[in-house]
Amino acid sequence: MTLDNAFEIVGLVTESAVILVLARRRAWRRLPVFFVYCIWALCSDAAAYTIQVVSAHGLGLNVYLVDSALDFALQLCVLVELAWSVLRPLRNWLSLRALWAIGFLFLVAGAAVWPFARLSSIAVSSPAWQVMAQLQQTETIVRVLFFLLLAVCSHLLSLGWRDRELQVATGFGFYSLASLAVAALNTRQATALQFTHLYRIVAASFLCSLFYWVFSFAHEEVERHEFTPRMRTALMTLAETAHITRAALAGLAPAKPGELDGC
Repeated sequence: MTLDNAFEIVGLVTESAVILVLARRRAWRRLPVFFVYCIWALCSDAAAYTIQVVSAHGLGLNVYLVDSALDFALQLCVLVELAWSVLRPLRNWLSLRALWAIGFLFLVAGAAVWPFARLSSIAVSSPAWQVMAQLQQTETIVRVLFFLLLAVCSHLLSLGWRDRELQVATGFGFYSLASLAVAALNTRQATALQFTHLYRIVAASFLCSLFYWVFSFAHEEVERHEFTPRMRTALMTLAETAHITRAALAGLAPAKPGELDGC
C-alpha cells in the first residue's frame, strides 16, 4: 500500500467518523448544509478512490470538473449557513432577505478574489484544468478570509471555541491555510512529482481538520451567549441603514427608525 492510498483510506474512515458524531449530536438541525456536505465529501472521495482502484485511467476531466464545481457550491453554502447561524441572536429581527444578502456577499467576495487566485505553477495545457485550479484557490481564499473574520470578531460576536460555528470554521480555516501555503510553495516547483509530494501536506491537514471535528462534536456544545448591547446596537443600526438604502434605491419611502424586515 502506498502512502497516498493510506491517506485516502484513513480519510474515508475519518469522514465516516465525522458523519457518525454529527448524527449523534443531531447536527442536521443546526447545520443541515454542513451535515449534507460531509456526506457528499465521503461519497465523492469513496467514488474517486474506487475509480482509481478499478480503472487505470482514474477520473476523467469532465467528472473531476463537475465534482469540483459541486464541491465549491456546497462549501459556499456551508459558509453562508455558518454566517447565518452566527447571527442567531438577531433572528427575531431578521428576515430571510438577510440570508440572501449574506449569500450575495460571499459571491461578491469570490468574484473579488478570483483574479488573484492563480497560485499554481504546474503548466497545464487544458484551459478547463486552469479554471478548475483557479476555482479551488478562490474557494480556499474565501474560506480563510471567513475564518479570520470570525476569529478576529469572535469576542464581539460572543463566540467561543466551543461554539459549533467557530469549530466548523476552524476546521475549514486550518485546512485552507495549509492549502494556500502549499500553493505558494508550488510556485517554486517545476515538476508534477514535486507537486505530488507537497500535496501530501494538504491531505495531512485535511485529516487533522477531520480529527478536530470528531473531537469537537464529541463534546457537548456550550450555550450560546447573546451579543453584547454595543454589538447588538451596531448590527441593528447597520441593518436599518441597509434597509433604508434599499428602499431609497427602489424609489420607496424609507422605513421609520426601528422598523426592520431584514437586510
